[in-house]
Amino acid sequence: MSKRAYFGTDGIRGQANRYPMTAEVALRVGLAAGKLFMSKDDRRHLVVIGKDTRLSGYMIEPALVAGFTSVGMDVRLFGPLPTPGVAMMTRSLRADLGVMISASHNVFSDNGIKLFGPDGYKLSDERELEIEALMDQGLTEGLAPPTGLGRVQRIDDCQARYVEIAKATFPRRLNLTGMRVVIDCANGAAYKVAPEALYELGAEVISVGVAPNGFNINEECGSTSPAAMQKMVKEYRADIGIALDGDADRLVICDERGQIVDGDQIMALIADHWARRDRLTGGGVVATVMSNLGLERFLKSRSLTLERTQVGDRYVMAKMREGGFNLGGEQSGHIILRDFATTGDGLLAALQVLAVLKDSDKPMSALARQFEPVPQLLENVRFGGGKPLESDQVKVVIADAEQKLNGSGRIVVRASGTEPLIRIMAEGDDAKLVSQVVKEIAGAVKKAAA
Repeated sequence: MSKRAYFGTDGIRGQANRYPMTAEVALRVGLAAGKLFMSKDDRRHLVVIGKDTRLSGYMIEPALVAGFTSVGMDVRLFGPLPTPGVAMMTRSLRADLGVMISASHNVFSDNGIKLFGPDGYKLSDERELEIEALMDQGLTEGLAPPTGLGRVQRIDDCQARYVEIAKATFPRRLNLTGMRVVIDCANGAAYKVAPEALYELGAEVISVGVAPNGFNINEECGSTSPAAMQKMVKEYRADIGIALDGDADRLVICDERGQIVDGDQIMALIADHWARRDRLTGGGVVATVMSNLGLERFLKSRSLTLERTQVGDRYVMAKMREGGFNLGGEQSGHIILRDFATTGDGLLAALQVLAVLKDSDKPMSALARQFEPVPQLLENVRFGGGKPLESDQVKVVIADAEQKLNGSGRIVVRASGTEPLIRIMAEGDDAKLVSQVVKEIAGAVKKAAA
């Protein structure tokens, strides 16, 4: 594959108002993606744009709009809406393209641009490379004539539409009456829709992180800082806590005691529940190389498989489509329910967990630990430049570590697609050995990156 200049694991991402997350780059994205997704027929072409609550959304959105309208595309603006909601609306409104402006779980000073095709799926690497090639061409090429400029309109009911779609995924025979739920929306894109959907399904809702001010997205709240949710669950004696991230495409859960339930345990819970009801397709679950070995063993004990992909929920989805799977996700809490959505959706995953909770008539703590996780350690090493993973010394240390684990564990060393980090993960039955090999690899990477 060619080297990608702008796109990373999940769209284009960076610090707001610094390359590549500038108004100029956003304008080029609009121009390039608009040209690529405009067919030759003379109908009006449409792009839909949603965003989270970051201050920089006010800069990036109009730059994208200028790019799209200048090549003749009409634009519909949603305002704050979860990433999966934008994917759904792209299909629902028969748009040619969908755009989400968000840096997901990152701090407010970052932002990003994610693109969805007319089918609601994230674009392939090949499509992104085509956009990159067009972005580097002249800004004055392929512009529409003055009479052919695009028009812009704000859509006011998209949040209500998303709430209805989300509610429709919850089993009809059930409701959430009598259930007390804490929902932490990370001061992000789901701050209106998530509490509303839970309330309309009958729950008593305690909301956290629903007062965005442009700066506080993911700040000491949401799935990356679940302490606020855990505290509220204990304080209000809630049945369950749900924490979404800034664009609501991932979640973590805690039980009534405040114990965290990660993405692997959530996938195990839903997979087991669906398999018992003949709802699980593909014969198993799709997850990434980061998912715990314990999940793999749990599924195997149920005669189910775990298919692994590289990190990134679009790679999980590609494997799901290829193998006919309807459940997949990441340990970090991206859960993809392909019967309902084309990308990870924190609210929809939470509703499936709530359905299991209602059906089982047990407390969440009895369901939270579907399997005993194998000791797993993750260390991030920040680097300024260069390619530390190409160092011969690093390769030798990794090979040596794999030999030490001797088939009773796994090692994954990779560069992050969203930050200048090398992520080192090791797992195995011997916690002491796991800790030792991570330390050795991290030392070698730091040396190579120096």
